[in-house]
Amino acid sequence: MSVFTIAGLQLSLSAQGDNLDTIKQQVLATKRRYPNVQLIMLPELATFGPAPRHAAEFPNNTDQALQQLAKEAQVWLCNGSLFERDGDRIYNTASVYDPQGNVVCRYRKMFPFLPYEEGISAGDTPATFTIPGVGEFGLSICYDMWFPETTRALAWQGAEVILHPTLTNTIDRDTELAIARASAATNQVYMVDINSAAPLGNGRSIVAGPGGEVIHQAADNHEVIVIDLDLDYLRRVRERGWHCLGQPLKSFRDHPISFPQYQGKPSPALAKLGALEKPKNPEKS
Repeated sequence: MSVFTIAGLQLSLSAQGDNLDTIKQQVLATKRRYPNVQLIMLPELATFGPAPRHAAEFPNNTDQALQQLAKEAQVWLCNGSLFERDGDRIYNTASVYDPQGNVVCRYRKMFPFLPYEEGISAGDTPATFTIPGVGEFGLSICYDMWFPETTRALAWQGAEVILHPTLTNTIDRDTELAIARASAATNQVYMVDINSAAPLGNGRSIVAGPGGEVIHQAADNHEVIVIDLDLDYLRRVRERGWHCLGQPLKSFRDHPISFPQYQGKPSPALAKLGALEKPKNPEKS
């Protein structure tokens, strides 16, 4: 199968409570309106918003309700993420369910938005999953994208499409759009970056192709983003280069340098930056 149809739901969700009923309505309505959609993706922390008090061990009632939703809609479903409790730790965890309602992938966000996303532990394992007959998909969450190593790790593992739920309501959204395009181009992947609309987020979701081209960029309101991903096109770009230009994955694979600066050696320059903490009022420091 070359063409695979996805829908990113840039939803307007409550910042105060449980959005599960709204999510169910929107997923089922999307599938009714667009019966060709094969995968539906939600924004980061769509169900309860950025509220760690809702953290629960997996499996739990919310997780199982989303599994059932995937089965009812007969789609692959990326839940955006939920806060997951594991012992005394809390993770920001994305899950993917297949059309039979099975959990096929879980991914713990590797870079919580420190120093602001307080009390959330970092995951340590890049995650990909296979959609049979289609291709390899990777998961990345919000701030992860700011660290190019996370996206490169997914491409190294074979990811051709990266599902990137996000929750952004800050003034750096323009920068994130640039990072999404750069990540797509340097790793020759489809980058599917889905944000919430107001009041949780400021929208402007983006889908970028393997040359960094913008396939769609949303406005800031509620939007259902239905896109055909052409995997044959992507593989041709990887083989020949975008418009027969650079082939960065092959060049990275074949280069003799192993980049030892990433292999556990301390950086005196970075050590001078000080502690990772919220900026203080200079008048009180």
